[in-house]
Amino acid sequence: MIPVDGKEGPADVCVIELGGTIGDIESMPFIEALGQFSYRVGPGNFCLVHVSLVPVLNVVGEQKTKPTQHSVRGLRGLGLTPNILACRSTKELEDNVKEKLSQFCHVPAANIVTLYDVSNIWCIPLLLRDQKAHEAILKVLNLDRVESIALEPKLDEWVARATIFDALQDTVRIAMVGKYTGLSDSYLSVLKALLHASVDCRRKLVVDWVASTDLEDSTAIEAPDAYKAAWDLLKGADGILVPGGFGDRGVQGKILAAKYAREKNVPYLGICLGMQIAVVEFARHVMNLTDANSTEFDPDTKTPCVIFMPEGSKTHMGATMRLGSRRTFFKVADCKSAKLYGNVTYVDERHRHRYEVNPDMVPEFENAGLQFVGKDDTGRRMEIIEIPNHRYFVGAQFHPEFKSRPSKPSPLFVGLVAAASGQLDRVLQDCCNGHVVPAKHILSNGSYPSIVHQNGHPKKLANGLSNGTYYANGNGVHA
Repeated sequence: MIPVDGKEGPADVCVIELGGTIGDIESMPFIEALGQFSYRVGPGNFCLVHVSLVPVLNVVGEQKTKPTQHSVRGLRGLGLTPNILACRSTKELEDNVKEKLSQFCHVPAANIVTLYDVSNIWCIPLLLRDQKAHEAILKVLNLDRVESIALEPKLDEWVARATIFDALQDTVRIAMVGKYTGLSDSYLSVLKALLHASVDCRRKLVVDWVASTDLEDSTAIEAPDAYKAAWDLLKGADGILVPGGFGDRGVQGKILAAKYAREKNVPYLGICLGMQIAVVEFARHVMNLTDANSTEFDPDTKTPCVIFMPEGSKTHMGATMRLGSRRTFFKVADCKSAKLYGNVTYVDERHRHRYEVNPDMVPEFENAGLQFVGKDDTGRRMEIIEIPNHRYFVGAQFHPEFKSRPSKPSPLFVGLVAAASGQLDRVLQDCCNGHVVPAKHILSNGSYPSIVHQNGHPKKLANGLSNGTYYANGNGVHA
């Protein structure tokens, strides 16, 4: 594995996350494995950070330590003793609360840190730095005397990014058209990639969730209110994103969303299935191939625009996916995608699919105006599509969201947000000048006053309605 800093050689520290709640039966095998691992590597090579909730009683404002005490007691009963306590609370822990936790949990007070509510999640590393959490970890692992390891974290760029996030005022609305919109975590990687790109473009992200089934004609008859609400959200968006998915439910709605984006010149990004349905839509409504479809949804279609990969097995679904990092070569040098990636020859992106664009139909598509600007090394597998005369109509067979990072947002997501906010020309110019993404360009609207937004949770939708508006605050989304 490659360490997070990208340097060659073995990592100094391996991070293992064990989720769940202490005492849950489903966590027992993993807790036992972790206990045996800690015994095998020995003291000084194992640091256990236990994350626990310290609730606050609203009536009197008292911070209660009992949940953490019981959690630590249960953890110690299973053979694990925490070295550091990371306490989640609505406000900073009081000194007497820390002392109480230290006494009853047998953890030094210096090793107890508070993760309290902040304006955005990017402030959390700054909280940890201010409370010297890094010093506690280095001491437990005996790394404080290793010369090659920096004793103080360099967070100047991170501080700037967190500050910029709180200052954002101008919004950009992106309609997320999917079939799992009832749970925002279903598209968590896509949300994070959008957030990274929106901060890079100095815009406050607003995500409009649109259930693809609600865009279909059948919904207009069965649930006209949901149909109208879905189309109102789609028409009010600055950009449209159709993420990946499986199965035929909601596909017609996604095709209608792609058709609307193409005809109305609305910026569009299709990922995996989102690219495939864009190809099907183009075949149906531009090339007049009304029966065009994917063999995933209609195995007997006479115009198979998207087909099962020839190397895959149609009878055994296990281990038949094209998974992992694959190389995509740009075939059109002057396309938007290539410019966003910095005019490189190729990119390595992560894949997860069984179906692909039918290579036998590619010449027909290209003659009709659909460009396949990215292909694999054989030239037979289509990776990126574009419509040249559109503001931004891009589809990718891979999942660019998987490699997006706060300091290096995905170029295709930056392109979507930039096009949706009227900045694409400038961003493309920045990329052509050597900046893959405009991470350090100045604020285009001057200095903003600092605005703090309280943490929240995904809005609970009434009556099962899957359409709703969410505002990103770095913690995912909040209503």
